[in-house]
Amino acid sequence: MELNARLLSRTDISPDLAIFRIGPDGPLFPFESGQFAVIALPTKAPRVDLSGEDEKPMEPEKLIRRAYSIASSSKRGEFLEFFVKLVRSGALTPRLFALPVNGHLWLGPKAAGQFTLSSVAPGKNLVMVATGTGLAPYVSMIRTAYRCGEGPGFTVVHGARNSWDLGYRGEMEALAAGCRNFVYVPTLSRPEKREGWAGHVGRVRTVFEDGTVTVDRAKDDVFLCGAPEMVEEMQAMFEGRGYVQRKIGTEGNLHIERYW
Repeated sequence: MELNARLLSRTDISPDLAIFRIGPDGPLFPFESGQFAVIALPTKAPRVDLSGEDEKPMEPEKLIRRAYSIASSSKRGEFLEFFVKLVRSGALTPRLFALPVNGHLWLGPKAAGQFTLSSVAPGKNLVMVATGTGLAPYVSMIRTAYRCGEGPGFTVVHGARNSWDLGYRGEMEALAAGCRNFVYVPTLSRPEKREGWAGHVGRVRTVFEDGTVTVDRAKDDVFLCGAPEMVEEMQAMFEGRGYVQRKIGTEGNLHIERYW
């Protein structure tokens, strides 16, 4: 299959986290914020050196495909942005992290997914809970739909192990500092003593238990995206507070996207 897109830029967040901007060779397909797209590289593509990590045997000339949530605004129409973690035992990401700028890869022909704002009633506030790269769809939603100081409020709770894992932190902090209807609450589960972290410490659940973030099911829709353990834990907590999961064809105020 022909490689039909290029890596336009890469921004490293930490040794194992990076933001990739990918542009198609032709027009970019339309998408809704919160959706995902599929990218791929061939098995013959070079891999980063992972200090002796063995790769499972794969078919030659095969495309390795993976779906990633889109972080860019749906209004740009120029490129797709992805927030990606290097999975050392994985097949695609060691190749993606070895791809040079302007290197070619494959991009699927369309976006997909139901984890979007189209199912949220007008006027509802949004409480977006993420761990790791699960922040990506919220970044797209914010860049597309958020209006500083106008309309519903946006609250972003982002859990990570250490401060250097908080992708998009600068962008989120700038919005929180300048916009009365935007709240950003990063929380670290394993902050190292040497980093001097003065923010919240604990799993994402703790920011709701200690009152740092409050929710009202009549006014606030909650989005969950990230590690399955976090999603399951938070789903149980919010359902215990009267939230109802939104599923295809049904209404609800709890929206869930599970990574891997």
